[in-house]
Amino acid sequence: MKYFKSILVLALIFMLSAFTINTNNFGDKGYDIGDIATDFKLQNIDGKMVSLADYEAAKGFIVIFTCNTCPYAVKYEDRIIALDKKYASKGYPVIAIMPNNTDAKPGDRMDAMKARAASKEFTFPYLIDEDQTIFPQYGATKTPHVYVLERSEVGNVVKYIGAIDDNYKNAALVHNKYVENAVDALLEGRKVPETKTRAIGCSIKTKK
Repeated sequence: MKYFKSILVLALIFMLSAFTINTNNFGDKGYDIGDIATDFKLQNIDGKMVSLADYEAAKGFIVIFTCNTCPYAVKYEDRIIALDKKYASKGYPVIAIMPNNTDAKPGDRMDAMKARAASKEFTFPYLIDEDQTIFPQYGATKTPHVYVLERSEVGNVVKYIGAIDDNYKNAALVHNKYVENAVDALLEGRKVPETKTRAIGCSIKTKK
């Protein structure tokens, strides 16, 4: 009888574990510093499909998961535009990706993305992760959430993960420009001074 109960308990534990694994679609921690980020092909606001491989002359990328509806992301829009204007010509373009479930956030649908990009005159692609397959690979949890990649012979190496800077409220009061510091270091052949920081923003809205 005790043997039968033990088997029953073990079977129950196994079933619960399997259920947890199968239903946790976004449990992967994503990339760490030094990992190789796989490429993607996502739809841009102009209808074209965009991948990192399209940027043949790029030395790396500033991949930013962001959206229209998060107040934190909105606060950072001008700074994201400034990053692209400063670094795209130096080989590190901004690639913005909208990761939210648009059923939960209608203000992040493609038509709204197009309108937002036009009103703010985005100089970078604004892609939609419609199937929500890319942000889990990266491990993004917030909008905005930044990944600085350096192109190498083996692929796009993750060099920085986290926030854009240390003050989302006021750009004038920023003390540490994390992304700029990282890209400047890479351009100068130096070690990135701070490789990971905590992303501050809204949680990414996932499909149930």
